[in-house]
Amino acid sequence: MRRYIRALMLCMVFAVFSGLYVYSKLFYSDAPVGGNGPKRSFIPPRVTGASRGAVDKTGPQNTHWYNRYIMRQRGQLEAGGGSIQSTPEPPMHLAVVACGERLEETLTMIKSAVLFSIKRLCLHIFAEDQLHASFMEALESWPGFIRSRFNYTVYSISFPSDNAAEWKKLFKPCASQRLFLPLILKDIDSIVYVDSDILFLQPVDQLWAFLSRFNSSQLAAMAPEHEEPRIAWYSRFARHPFYGTTGINSGVMLMNMTKMRNTFFKNDMTSVGLRWEELLMPLLQKYKLNITWGDQDLLNIIFHHNPEMLLEFPCQWNYRPDHCIYGSNCASAEEDGVYIMHGNRGVYHDHKQPAFRAVYEAIRKYSFGADPVTSLLDPLEEELLKTTHTYCGKSHALFTKKLAHSLANANRKAPRGR
Repeated sequence: MRRYIRALMLCMVFAVFSGLYVYSKLFYSDAPVGGNGPKRSFIPPRVTGASRGAVDKTGPQNTHWYNRYIMRQRGQLEAGGGSIQSTPEPPMHLAVVACGERLEETLTMIKSAVLFSIKRLCLHIFAEDQLHASFMEALESWPGFIRSRFNYTVYSISFPSDNAAEWKKLFKPCASQRLFLPLILKDIDSIVYVDSDILFLQPVDQLWAFLSRFNSSQLAAMAPEHEEPRIAWYSRFARHPFYGTTGINSGVMLMNMTKMRNTFFKNDMTSVGLRWEELLMPLLQKYKLNITWGDQDLLNIIFHHNPEMLLEFPCQWNYRPDHCIYGSNCASAEEDGVYIMHGNRGVYHDHKQPAFRAVYEAIRKYSFGADPVTSLLDPLEEELLKTTHTYCGKSHALFTKKLAHSLANANRKAPRGR
């Protein structure tokens, strides 16, 4: 009998200790760490080739920007109506290069992109190091309902070390950076590149949609340099091969960078195709004494030999003073209005083309949250009426046709009570 009692007591002791062990495991696995719920960690994404600036500076070495980055990402998730575990819709990628006195102009371009776009934007800002803090300060000062629509990374200007000085001074400072985006942003499939003097007058989404129109050969999309060969620059003055009959303008460039990295390009230097990274420097060495517009000329040469790889979109997607300075010559804009305005030759900052300057100033001065019709469109239309003494001013209705529709949609997106 005593043996049975001892065995029973031993079993009870083991049961008690087993229960305590299981309880302790459950307790520590569910206990919150430093908060009211389970501990969550967040590591900000790091893009290959990024400088230690802006978003890429938001690591543990700079807790101030790191915390603000997490807050911005959390705001984006909350604005989308999902939980932190939900998978967000893939963003549209937009790249720009800013050197010298281009800070305000670039911020105005970004403002136009963010104001109208529907899907979230991921901005890739390549800038000289002294501009990094100014970009971060400006973008972080924008109201929360605007910041929730985008994230950004600021990168240092970067060229191949062997020829960095030669690339940097080609045409305008840093302009040729766009040629190296497929090699720097290796983890990104597709991107829209724009010059800093671009203004979106409708959502970036509409331009992004051209990616779905690419056939199996096409890997980039650009607009023609001109519509009329008799007055086009390339057909009259170029001393090198160029695309089509009037050349292409690279101020707005849509790229499938995965295809660009994996494609062999025909060329007039070798009998075999060359990859993108193998092609650029030999091309510059061969034509550097014959090119006027720098990297844009190199792109024209590349697509002259590979025309099947380029999708050509209408001039309304890259509308410049050339399209109206001697009278309107952009048929697609005449029909549907201007979709993207390109203020090249500094027309936003002088009085040679007051219609272009008026659009730029209206967007630059607009305050987020204000009524876009009464605060942007109405004052703009008044200013444009003062420009009808110029050929471009006579076409001012084209500048606001698509913009009015975009602003109406932006007004519906804006939070009330602001």
